[in-house]
Amino acid sequence: MLRAVPIYSCCILFFIASIAIAQYRGGEGDRSRSRYERSDQDDRRSGGRRRPMPSRSEFPTWEIAPGFEEDVFTFVRIQYDSYGSFGWWSRWDNDFPDGDWNFSFRLQEMTSLAVSPESRVMRLSDPELVNYPFIYMAGVGKIVLSEEEKTGMRNYLLNGGFVMMDDFWSPESIDNVMMEMHGVFPDIEPVELTIDHQIFHNVYDLKELPQVVDIRTWGEGYLYEHRHGNSGGDEAPHFWAYFDHRGRIMALLCHNNDLGDGWEREGENHEYFLRFSEKMSYPMGINIITYALTH
Repeated sequence: MLRAVPIYSCCILFFIASIAIAQYRGGEGDRSRSRYERSDQDDRRSGGRRRPMPSRSEFPTWEIAPGFEEDVFTFVRIQYDSYGSFGWWSRWDNDFPDGDWNFSFRLQEMTSLAVSPESRVMRLSDPELVNYPFIYMAGVGKIVLSEEEKTGMRNYLLNGGFVMMDDFWSPESIDNVMMEMHGVFPDIEPVELTIDHQIFHNVYDLKELPQVVDIRTWGEGYLYEHRHGNSGGDEAPHFWAYFDHRGRIMALLCHNNDLGDGWEREGENHEYFLRFSEKMSYPMGINIITYALTH
C-alpha cells in the first residue's frame, strides 16, 4: 500500500464522518480575490504556454495547523514530455497552475478534508510519488509514455494510487490513451462507467454524466472542443475506468471532457461558473477525490 495511507487515515475517517458541503460563494458575484487580467497578448504562445505564469499571491491561501503539515491532502499534477500537434492543448500544464490552486481552495473550503494550499508537480518516475494517493494528468490526447513512466505508473496504481486523466477529445485521442495504458496494464481492459456508478454519487448526486468545455469553446457557442480533433459523430462524455483485482478504480479517463477548465476559469465569467464550475467541475472533482481516498 501507499506510504501515504497511514498519514491520511485519520483525515479520511474524519472526512467520511463529518463532510459538509457549503454553498458556493463564487456564485454570488465576482470573486473577492484579485485576479490578473488575461489579454490577447497573454494568449499568444510563449515558451509553450499561452499566457504568463500567475503569482500565488493572486489566489486564496490558508494556514495549516502546526504539527499537521504532513497530515493534509496535496493536489499532485503529473509532468510528462509528450507534446502534441495542438500545442498547449496537448501539454501537461494545461489549466496550470490556476486550476490546481482553485481546486485545492474549494476542496479546503467545501469539505472537512484538510488540504495543502500548495500543489505539487511530479514525474511518474519520482520515488516520492507513493506518498500521494491522487495524481492528475491533463491534455493527454497525444501522450507517449516512456517505459520508465509506464513502470512508475503501474507500480504507483497497483500500490493504492489513483490517477485522473482529463482534457482530451476525439476518437483518435482515446485510442491513443488506451494504447498507452495498455503498456501500463496489458492484462486489464478498461470499463466504461455509467451514471449509476458510485463515483457519480458519493458526495454530489449527479443526475447525468458531466461534460465541461473550455471557456473559449463555450464562448464560441459550442459544447465540444473541436480543436482537439474530429468527433467522428460522438460528442458525448465518456468515463473509462481501470479496476484492480479488488474492484477498485485505479485510473479514470475523462474523455470528451475538460473538467480542469471549470477549476481554472471559475472567476472569469459568472455564467460559465454557474453552468460548468459549480454544477460539474467541482462536484465531479470532489466525488473523484472522495473515491480515491476511501477505496
